[in-house]
Parts: sequence; C-alpha cells; structure tokens
Amino acid sequence: MVTLVIIARYQLSAAVPISAKIAGCKDTSMKKPRFVVALITQDNDYQIEQAASAEEAARRLGVDVQVVFADNDSIQQSQQVLKFIQSSSEALPDGIILESVSGTALPLVARAATAAGIGWVVLNRGADYISELRRTHKVPVFSVAADNYEVGRIQGRQLAALLPKGGSALCIQGPSDSTTARLRTEGMEQTKPDNVQMKTIRGQWTEASAYKALSAWLRLSTSQQSHNDVIIAQNDAMAMGARKAFHELSDSNARDRWLRLPYLGCDGVPKTGQAWVKSGSLAATVIVPPLAGQALGMVNAALQTGVIPPDLTLVAPSSFPALESLTRTLASAAAKG
Repeated sequence: MVTLVIIARYQLSAAVPISAKIAGCKDTSMKKPRFVVALITQDNDYQIEQAASAEEAARRLGVDVQVVFADNDSIQQSQQVLKFIQSSSEALPDGIILESVSGTALPLVARAATAAGIGWVVLNRGADYISELRRTHKVPVFSVAADNYEVGRIQGRQLAALLPKGGSALCIQGPSDSTTARLRTEGMEQTKPDNVQMKTIRGQWTEASAYKALSAWLRLSTSQQSHNDVIIAQNDAMAMGARKAFHELSDSNARDRWLRLPYLGCDGVPKTGQAWVKSGSLAATVIVPPLAGQALGMVNAALQTGVIPPDLTLVAPSSFPALESLTRTLASAAAKG
C-alpha cells in the first residue's frame, strides 16, 4: 500500500488567494492554481496509481500539479514539503495534499503550511491536529481516506471463504506505526473466524520489503515447522514479494507447498493486483480506489467556493472478486477435488 501528498493554495474566493491576502500581495486571480503531490514511494503500484489519478484530475481541472516521492523516508518527505512552503524563488503552492510516510502526518510541517496560507490535505489517515488547524486557520484542512477498517473486514471475510473449517494464515502487515496497517488489522480480526490462527511478519508496503522479511524468516528453524493454509498481505506488492521469496527456496517440495497456497492482497490496481488475481498469482484482493485525484478535486472546489469539506471523507473499498463469486469458485473447486 501502498503514499501521496498534494499541495494546493487555498482561496476564499476565486478572486484573491488567501496567501496573497496574508502577504499583502497584489491580486493574483489570473494565476493558474498550483498543487504539489507528495507520495511515500515509487516502489509501490498503488502510489503510482495515486500519482496518475492526481495528474489526470489536474488535466481535467486545468490546474498545475507536481508529484514528489519520499523513498519511504519520513525525514526526506518533511524536507521535500518544507522546501515548497519556504521557497523564496517561486510562488507558494495553493495547497498541500500529503500521504505521510510517518504515522504522525508531519504536524509541524502542517502548521507551517497553514500559517503560510496553504491548504493542507492528508491522504489515507486521520491526523490529531486537523481539528485544531480547522479552528485556527481559514484555509481548507481535511483528510480523505480509504475505509481501512472495512478493508480489513473484507480480508477477514475472504479468509473465512478460503478456510471454512478454520486453519492458519501467515499475515504480512504494514509498518508498526502505520494507522492504515493498524486499522486493516483491527478490521480483519473483527471478521475472521475464531478458528483461523494468525502469524504476522512486518513489511514496508513494498515488494522488496516483504521479500526481505520473508527470506529472513525462512532462514529461521521455526519456519520449517510452521504450517500455513493462506498467505495474506496488507497490500498486493507485499503478497508478490512473499511469492518471490518462496519461489527462491532450494527445497523443491517446500517451494511447491508454499506456492500452492492461496495469496490474498489489497489495493487492487487494475494493471497489477486485479491482473494478478486473473492470472492466479493472487486468490483475491481488495480494491482501494486511488484518492489523490478525488482529493485534488475537493481542495480545488474549496478554493473556488470557500466551502471546506468535512474533516474526514471515507471512501469504500470492495472485494475482487466479489465475496459471493469467491465463495462459489472455492465451492466448485472443492466439489471437483
């Protein structure tokens, strides 16, 4: 899972941007609105989809957008965003949309942005400071997120379909400080059957991180005694990283046993996650719509109208294939087997 930031300067009216009023500048109403999108990493298909959705929305809306990636480094992301806020060589952006590497969503940077008259949007997580900034600044400050608790609930239901008689699953979770990972875990625990036991390994939302984590785990003697019926990952990239690690096992019997298991992922990007389900590499995924384009449209509308969106907008995920279809497919396979 895949992350993203968009920067956009807020206007109370279409005539004069707030930042211009604050600075006492001349009317810049004819200036084309400018947004910056800051994402977590280029090493994740969902993050790439986020960037593409922002760029498509910018073309449709007739605004400028710049996308930056933080290479999964929270310090680098903070510096990237501050550079836009503190720039003396070019005009400030009209607003910032952030998908944060860290679990805190850069509170000091958010305060610096809003103090400079720049709108601030957080993607795929809540942030404790949003309510405060909405009270103390007139620029739009809000969050747009996938309903990650429901994402986990769907994965729990997929587990129930795959393991109707119970069993065990190896789960590759996101980073320990990630709100997205926590909510997906809580949702899955709420719907998975009680007779499905879980073993967890941590990744960093990338294929490479899951491959590294699984490779290290497979070198432990305890992994050789581990029995699992399903591999479930909190995004599609990590599910495929796990497959890669198992594929490289030298023991052909162990390799075949691991690769025959059903794999569950999440994000469901059409060219990757959904394609992997169709090819059989994944048994199922959860489609999480890209949010950057929607957030860009929302902040742009706020700039034009002065009507600020709610502090949090949740976007619903969906199972791929649909849970009913997955259950029918498994029942048919069991009848034949």
